[in-house]
Amino acid sequence: MTQSQHLRRNFIDGQWDPAESGLTRENTNPADVSDRIGEFAESGGVDVDRAVDAATAALPGWRGLGPVRRAEFLARAGTLLTERAEEFAAVITREQGKLLAEARGEVARARAVLDFTAGQARLLGGVTAPAEDERTFAYTFRRPIGVVGLVSPWNFPLAIPMWKAAPALLSGCTAVLKPSPLTPLTAALLVEVFQQAGVPDGVLNLVQGDVAAGEALVANPAVAGISFTGSLAVGTAIQTVGADRLLRTQLELGGKNAVVVCDDADLDRAVDAVVHGAFGQAGQRCSATSRAVVDVRVREEFLERLVPRVAGLRVGPGDDPASQVCPVVNTVRRDAALSAIAGAQRDGGKVLCGGGPEERADLPQGCYVQPTVIRDVPWNSELAQEEVFGPVLAVVHADGFDDAIRIANSVKYGMSATVFTASQSRAFEAVERFEAGMLHVNRPGVGAYAHLPHTGAKASQYGPPECSPQVWDFYTAWHSACIAY
Repeated sequence: MTQSQHLRRNFIDGQWDPAESGLTRENTNPADVSDRIGEFAESGGVDVDRAVDAATAALPGWRGLGPVRRAEFLARAGTLLTERAEEFAAVITREQGKLLAEARGEVARARAVLDFTAGQARLLGGVTAPAEDERTFAYTFRRPIGVVGLVSPWNFPLAIPMWKAAPALLSGCTAVLKPSPLTPLTAALLVEVFQQAGVPDGVLNLVQGDVAAGEALVANPAVAGISFTGSLAVGTAIQTVGADRLLRTQLELGGKNAVVVCDDADLDRAVDAVVHGAFGQAGQRCSATSRAVVDVRVREEFLERLVPRVAGLRVGPGDDPASQVCPVVNTVRRDAALSAIAGAQRDGGKVLCGGGPEERADLPQGCYVQPTVIRDVPWNSELAQEEVFGPVLAVVHADGFDDAIRIANSVKYGMSATVFTASQSRAFEAVERFEAGMLHVNRPGVGAYAHLPHTGAKASQYGPPECSPQVWDFYTAWHSACIAY
């Protein structure tokens, strides 16, 4: 069995096995759809139940090791990840589509998350407390919640599974990872790294597949918690299905993020940030800049600087050093982006650049969308309110600071928000008034440090954050003890 063959299978209780049904799903390169990466397991309830049973059996031994011992496995996994960094980056680019530089950045982010998590091992404790009775010792401690299901998306196929798996394992939970069917190989490589690091059989299991596998994982009564990153619709469904048994959930959902450009902003810095936030990774980030809310007093000057920059971006395969914007992940996302552009035009928006598929003669047949800027987008129109997840920027005008904050907060989501201003007072006021989880001033509105909460507000987030000490409030439960002596 070659490496590529075993990585196309599920990993359950230390073994790489095909789906019980024998069904598979084809995975192709979005930059060149003729490039077939392979056929990966298409799993169902039987496979999920096997994985959950394996995780349940492994739980007592793994929990008994304690966090310091468990951190040793994470440290070894970090070393292996660094040694295989270029392999990971190449696979991410091939199956997800992002630029190789972006893929390398994702590998570095995954390593940072792993290092941070391992470093929490000696901090994962409780406190002693005064007792009200004589000769009594009172204290608190954390205990892992049990078996957890980790459901990850395709846009960060390494970093997001890592920031779920690493804290799950350090906390003493055992886990079943169900990645997106669009990026199965990256997830398999990640699980292989933990296997090579010596993580015991059954502690981290991998089940490939789509809806059937995800539904079975959520429905299994032995699963104590689900950490999910994806759409609002699916997150709501998970919450609804799990409500009857009080399933613990951590849901990171959509975003419709705004960069507010005030009339005193440094326009060059603002343009740099908007180009990076809107068109990096072809706009396929939960924190992507999808709206530029620009004060009417500087709108024309802002557009004069922005549009030539965007129009000059070169779209192409992620492994081409000349490419500046990668393809979107598949034809579904391409068509959704093109449909959103057409809808914006019907609502009165004017396309200033882009607006269609990228179809140059030198491009292979892939899922390419031109970086698109649309002006005069009504603040309450579909493009200004709903997530696109593609390289499409809506420019909405605002009449002053208060109006800009109102528009930024007008959506149901609240993942990230950014303001560009020279006024310290406005900067702090914006941070106070933005209805979002991750806030930025005079810098790009994407990304956060590994030790800060990756979180949203409103419909963008339910449950504890990820990527921070606050993540333990999902993977562990608090207990208190009073001991008389």
